[in-house]
Amino acid sequence: MRTFRNILFWIHLLVGVAAGLVIAIMSFTGVVLAFEKQLIAWAERDARTVQVPAPGAPRLPVEELIERVRASRTDGKPSGVTVFPEPTSAVQVSIGRGAVTYVNPYTGEVLGNGATGLRGFFRWNMELHRWLVASGDSRAVGKAITGASNAVFLFLAISGLYLWWPRKWTLRAMRPSLWFRRGLKGKARDWNWHNVIGFWSLPVLIVLTASGMVISYKWASNLVYTVTGNTPPASKGPPGSAAVKVPAPAVETPRKPMDALIAEAQRTSPTWSSVTLRLGGGARGGEGGSDGVDAVTVAVREADGWPLFSSKQVSLNPFTGEVAKVETYADYNSGRKARSWLRFLHTGEALGLLGQLVAAIASLGGVFLVYTGFALSWRRFFTRRRTNTEPRDEAAAQSEAAA
Repeated sequence: MRTFRNILFWIHLLVGVAAGLVIAIMSFTGVVLAFEKQLIAWAERDARTVQVPAPGAPRLPVEELIERVRASRTDGKPSGVTVFPEPTSAVQVSIGRGAVTYVNPYTGEVLGNGATGLRGFFRWNMELHRWLVASGDSRAVGKAITGASNAVFLFLAISGLYLWWPRKWTLRAMRPSLWFRRGLKGKARDWNWHNVIGFWSLPVLIVLTASGMVISYKWASNLVYTVTGNTPPASKGPPGSAAVKVPAPAVETPRKPMDALIAEAQRTSPTWSSVTLRLGGGARGGEGGSDGVDAVTVAVREADGWPLFSSKQVSLNPFTGEVAKVETYADYNSGRKARSWLRFLHTGEALGLLGQLVAAIASLGGVFLVYTGFALSWRRFFTRRRTNTEPRDEAAAQSEAAA
């Protein structure tokens, strides 16, 4: 058993040193990204608010609002439009996958592109977190490195738990791992920090890294479905991303106005808090294939929805406005439910602000675990050992005995 422990210790040390820098980057960016949505909402609070001209004032058609945005922006095509129930809320038009423009629904005035600097900052950190800001063909390499480093971090968490496990569950044995001790320096301090931060962060870090595995690797995502007794989805996109097909009209038929489609989706949820209509091409009436045409997909968020990350997907016939399909979280199979929870547990959003705070603190703990791990490794390999005549702190003695 002692031999296995020593072998595991050296593997823990060596792979930690090898992947430590990338783990530190991913942990730090995890802290930065923890409250992205809340910080952006706060920074854009003025652009998101408009004055109502008069009670019950008419709103411009959504198509016209989108055209106003198209005329003001040439850096990308509108990909979605989001409306909110408050009369004082601007309409949000998404550009591509990360940019937005706000427009006054009563006057058509383009209010601006939001906090572009802050959004760019978070986008850069996301790219650093996911693929080390690599681009083009190098992005696959960056993604492979971060995925492997996340797997190493999971191994470090589990192996660290084994190495930490006390031989005797006594206060004396547990005390160096329960809280920070004052007056320690050098190796004793780093050892104390490494143990304490690891002890308190470990449960959350295991969740963050295990859920990261599901996001990084298709086989891990498929495993979630398999262990829950469900068939993994064949599509490469997010679960449920396949388009719903509706019959194509036999003759040329104009598409329903977007306002009519949005209103139909709103009727499926009296407590809706936002409605997002995804923009795309789509065949005109009479141009569909033998399998029909794509339905228009509208995502409806509910004010009292549970889980917090859930949304209702309403698929509508773009020519008749009829609801073709309504899919909620309750309609998911157990595999997709588990997969959805893991996706949002990775960011903490599954449990709201408290979950995001816990995830951020644990990610910050990951940064310090890398720092203290590097410091302990440096002293082990490059610092001369103390002479036997030097006084030794109890924690330092325990660290050397454990190693």
